[in-house]
Amino acid sequence: MDVKTAFLNGELDEEIYMEQPDGCIVYSHEGKLCKFLKSLYGLKQAPKQWHENFERTLTAAGFVVNEADKCVYYRHGVGEGVIFAYMLMTY
Repeated sequence: MDVKTAFLNGELDEEIYMEQPDGCIVYSHEGKLCKFLKSLYGLKQAPKQWHENFERTLTAAGFVVNEADKCVYYRHGVGEGVIFAYMLMTY
């Protein structure tokens, strides 16, 4: 599975502001900043926020993180088991 928008809409733990980008300046509000409400691809915090949300979702489903490799999760029951591994690639 290739998820191109994985870093979008992540929850932020802190307030992040940026200057209005060229071409998107709101006239009569030129000196104001934009406040991020969600994570955005390219933010330093985006991979961490995505991973925390991803881990929260998997552990809620009964998966356990492998201590040797944080990208591997497992869940086992009577006579069956699931191993889930992912690799995060950025371009």
